[in-house]
Amino acid sequence: MQLLRSLFLFALLLVGLPLTAQQGAVEGRVMNVRNHAPLVGVLVQLEGRPGAVLTDSAGHYALRQVAPGFYHLTLSLLGFEKKHTLELQVLGHETTFFDVEMEESDVLLTEAVVKPNVQETRAESPLSVRTLEVQQIEKSAGVNRDVSKLVQTLPGVASTAANRNDLLVRGGGPAENVFYLDGIELPVINHFSTQGSAGGAVGILNPDLVSAVDFYSGAFPANRPNALSSVLDIRLKEGSRDRVHTKISLGASDASLTLNGPLNSRSTFIASVRQSYLQMLFKWLDLPFLPTYNDFQFKYDYRISDRRNLSIIALASLDKMRLNTDLDADANEGRRFLLNFLPTYDQWHYTIGAVYKVLGAKHTDRWVLSRNMLDNGSNKYIGNQPTQPKLFDYQSQESENKLRFERIFWGLPFKLNLGAGIQHAHYSNRTERRRIVAGVPTTDNYDSSIDLLAYSAFAQASKEWWDSRLKFSLGLSVLGNTYNAAMRNPLSQISPRASLTYALDDKTDVSANVGRYAKLPSYTSLGYKNAAGSYANRNTLKYIMANHWVVGVSHRPTDGLSLVVEAFYKNYENYPISLSEGVSLASKGAEFTALGDEAVASSGLGRAYGAEAVVRLNLPQGLTCSATYTLFRSEFTNLAGQYQPSSWDTGHILNVLASWKLPRYWTVSARWRWLGGAPYSPIDYALSSQKEAWNIRNKAYLDYSRFNSLRLASAHQLDVRVDKEFYFRKWVLNLYFDVQNAYKANNPVEPLYSNLDTQGRPMTDPSNPNRYVLRQIPGIGGTLLPTVGMMIKF
Repeated sequence: MQLLRSLFLFALLLVGLPLTAQQGAVEGRVMNVRNHAPLVGVLVQLEGRPGAVLTDSAGHYALRQVAPGFYHLTLSLLGFEKKHTLELQVLGHETTFFDVEMEESDVLLTEAVVKPNVQETRAESPLSVRTLEVQQIEKSAGVNRDVSKLVQTLPGVASTAANRNDLLVRGGGPAENVFYLDGIELPVINHFSTQGSAGGAVGILNPDLVSAVDFYSGAFPANRPNALSSVLDIRLKEGSRDRVHTKISLGASDASLTLNGPLNSRSTFIASVRQSYLQMLFKWLDLPFLPTYNDFQFKYDYRISDRRNLSIIALASLDKMRLNTDLDADANEGRRFLLNFLPTYDQWHYTIGAVYKVLGAKHTDRWVLSRNMLDNGSNKYIGNQPTQPKLFDYQSQESENKLRFERIFWGLPFKLNLGAGIQHAHYSNRTERRRIVAGVPTTDNYDSSIDLLAYSAFAQASKEWWDSRLKFSLGLSVLGNTYNAAMRNPLSQISPRASLTYALDDKTDVSANVGRYAKLPSYTSLGYKNAAGSYANRNTLKYIMANHWVVGVSHRPTDGLSLVVEAFYKNYENYPISLSEGVSLASKGAEFTALGDEAVASSGLGRAYGAEAVVRLNLPQGLTCSATYTLFRSEFTNLAGQYQPSSWDTGHILNVLASWKLPRYWTVSARWRWLGGAPYSPIDYALSSQKEAWNIRNKAYLDYSRFNSLRLASAHQLDVRVDKEFYFRKWVLNLYFDVQNAYKANNPVEPLYSNLDTQGRPMTDPSNPNRYVLRQIPGIGGTLLPTVGMMIKF
């Protein structure tokens, strides 16, 4: 019935809406990337469309009477590399401004030469990188315009059964990724973020501000340190130059307002604010938790001169989660279980930074200054009653002040990128909690505060030969900090890398990369204090290290068909292992809690290896199809040095995606996803049934001696989305209908156990009054989630 009501509402919104096919325009400047000098006579055209224009003496171009849609530009000029731009969106009655930078060719051309259609690959990262563009962000099924969820459709990226936004890349844990927003590092990209891991429930980034996303699952460039499994490099749009534009969006869980436009002839802005209404929706659906989130995003660009540019970027979030203590008495047992187990949350975060770019005669300089802060608090009362004592009370803050400098040299026989950075970090934690350590109830009650200075440097050189058929890059980065002696010497964390790609012909490339990468353990581990009041991990923690080997082949038999196959191997060193549970932290971090707030040993090893295949087909009828398949294994050692499957070792990941642009501005998209069975651990019944142990967390304890020894059945899900755009004289309306889990697949979850009977009463073991009787209860699954959304732009 819920699906039928949503379909009826969507159809009702379409009735009587006129279609006025207003035309748009694309304007911008074309410049030399090395000095921003305007380029005259560049041939500019919309890819796959007839007609082209030439840039004028100021490097300006203008394409008029462009039908609304998503396009790439192609640009060509003698002596410069042919340019294929990122995707841009054209709306009716509106001008899209799009500046382009072109690189000089390494070959001195004295006559026109027909070059093979060599695919544009990056010498620094010739493989294991995917770019998500505007249309994918806006129209993909099942992701609700959430960048993090969209990344989960890429090869090698798994997701948890809870549909969280954790990035589990090529068998690595959710804490192994780093995120950059226009060059500014972000510690958090999700609401209700897991401290020390960054995953969460809903993405913070408003897609209205995002122009493209580069996702690296390997072959990380040297100027992106502190990553073990992936780098997410997010690029923002610039504000419009003609007038102020307004966009209002109503989605599955929130409403947003976005403004963008000029402030004067040299500066533009784009800003958004979002407010969720999940708390009201979840209350109506009689769910046990009531989340509320808000976020704010802002970008300001100021063109100081033709050679100097300043960007200021800000991102902030405010999250609260309360418990629905008025839950209906007839609610299913799974919901009552969550109510008894989940704590309340209060979390806020901000990141603010400035990027100053200077174009010299033979080099480009970039200065990046930023500050970020995360405040994370949670607590739980006995019986969810504030008049009762607290089971735990957690309050933590972490902040970073960062300065980074990069210089790209253009006047050398090769491309050279050098840089260095420094940061000050502060972390504090106030914790009061009861927990079980080695089967014994233990009390943590401490205040901690640490400050450290971290430093980094990098260099990367790249060169191309034989009309760009052969590309080679060599990079090096180092990290260090003042936390302890083991991490103070940056040479202990030296991270070399090398990439090579060769074009066998104009359709086939072969590439390889090898690299060593380092990552600082989480601040929660650095700042943990034991019962004696000392920093338990001060003398043992080291940087986590990972070695990557990747080889791949890319083949393009036709213009609309591409095939990519890659094989990878990763091994880990110094991975923290929980001393109380004996398992690697690599298998943790996908829950709403803090990761690493415990005593650990930096003695863990790990390995993940496998292969990926990607097939993508673009048909001229507007149909795009792709399929990605990953076969892999992921294992980490316990305290005894034995390899165990990680919690993300599903073995298989398959994504099949399709999008079809139909006449009259309809778009239909779908995604089918299949994951192999995830490993899980049986419970320790003897410990869990103890009343004292159970009452500490209202949840069963795992049997870590049999960690991940069991496996769930495979999981699969179909998502479908339909979009319709309407163009009026001065505004645009976009309606969409999105269905997640369209055929209500009842995906398997780990067994849940309760100490309550079917009437909600505690069950005491008749033979032992100090123990409960535990019984398995059904989990929550198989939910169909329909959504009707609306976007208005004027």
